Amino acid sequence: MLDRLSVFDIYKIGVGPSSSHTLGPWRAALDFVGSLAGTRVQSIGVQLFGSLSKTGIGHGTDIAVVLGMQSYDPVTIDTARIPLILETVKASNTLTVNGHSVPFSFRQDIVFQPTTHPGHPNTLIFTALTEEGDIRVSTYFSLGGGFIEREGETAAATESHNFIHDVSSGRKMIDLSAKSGKSITRLLYENERCIFTSEEIHQRVERLFQVMLNCVYRGCHTDGVLPGGLNVKRRAAGLSRKLLAGKTHPDRKAWLDAIRRSPRDFSTVNQWISCFALAVNEENAALGRVVTSPTNGASGVIPAVLLYHYLFGNFGEDDLLRFFLSSGQIGALFKQGATISAAVGGCQAEVGVSSAMAAAGLTEVLGGSTKQVLQAAEIAMEHHLGLTCDPVGGLVQIPCIERNAMGAMKAITAANLAMAGNASNAVVHFDAVVATMWETAQYMHTKFKETAEGGLAVNVSVALPEC
Repeated sequence: MLDRLSVFDIYKIGVGPSSSHTLGPWRAALDFVGSLAGTRVQSIGVQLFGSLSKTGIGHGTDIAVVLGMQSYDPVTIDTARIPLILETVKASNTLTVNGHSVPFSFRQDIVFQPTTHPGHPNTLIFTALTEEGDIRVSTYFSLGGGFIEREGETAAATESHNFIHDVSSGRKMIDLSAKSGKSITRLLYENERCIFTSEEIHQRVERLFQVMLNCVYRGCHTDGVLPGGLNVKRRAAGLSRKLLAGKTHPDRKAWLDAIRRSPRDFSTVNQWISCFALAVNEENAALGRVVTSPTNGASGVIPAVLLYHYLFGNFGEDDLLRFFLSSGQIGALFKQGATISAAVGGCQAEVGVSSAMAAAGLTEVLGGSTKQVLQAAEIAMEHHLGLTCDPVGGLVQIPCIERNAMGAMKAITAANLAMAGNASNAVVHFDAVVATMWETAQYMHTKFKETAEGGLAVNVSVALPEC
């Protein structure tokens, strides 16, 4: 039996705008207050280090920890209530921790430490004083993709599973598929069956898809300006109206049917793909519910490519399962062999990985072989290597939103190239590009790793939010 990540560890349902700066800290706060269960708390606070401090306001890290310390679940919270919850905390200067009211000040009890903690670029330290006078301190690392690790433990202790097939590298996946005569999807499905029943697997896949559909639909029907102070106008809704000639549709199904009936020339389909990606990331920027794919900042790539196939391709009965299994495994390999955190590896670790995942998923549902699936993922990542993370104003908006549309188009191109060629002739292989991405990440300057200290973040003049 082998310890590996499930594809459902890679795909998480959460709230925007960032998996490493919002979802991870939120889950860390939930874990910390969970460790205080049965204990009354007199005071509670958190210190944010490194990237979490430098871009935490723009990424909603302060919001996330406040919600987490009050035991709100990012999977189920009514996102429309978030502003009211925050207003109540600020007005009352209290948090409700495990059912008890605790004094709390946004300005004093959330401390932004500009220094980088030696443990990780994304570090949080929670401190609580109990009624008995005990001081409880826990340090957490936000690893990207909503993964967290408590100092002194390993993520593998909580985020690994016993599987029957060793699919820990591209080479092993190819060899195992050839030896067993089974498709990579079948092997991955058999691994997931070590954790879930068949019904649970299909339910989880369907739920992920429904969250993605809802996110795209909301984004394509919401106008206005995104929060944060950059005055970025939403574009997906306007583009959707334009592509449907201004006609309105009463519900999601009618809207999707109208898209299916729309022209299928290259320009129109291209615009729809961009529209889908923009819609998701505009929702993400507005604290909407998204699916980490593998991160929040890159959450628009997978839905855009999946909807491209769903609405314009020859969509099959098992395509959802095949797409999520194959793409999720690619994300797992990058997570285990490199990184999916922009604070560690730049945007190549987020949009680059998401594009590779999407390329693999699309190639799988197009009937590609295991070699072609991996080649598509390799091609997509190869052309994201070195991509920096330089968010203007520390917000997941510029260049992040448009970058998802570009990542989706690269994924489709990569899948088409892999399907059109002979993967056995490839010079660059998947495992080599994973290793190269990790090497590139280690040599990349920290100012290009989600710190808002380089690139567009310093060359575009904006007033940064005050901490």
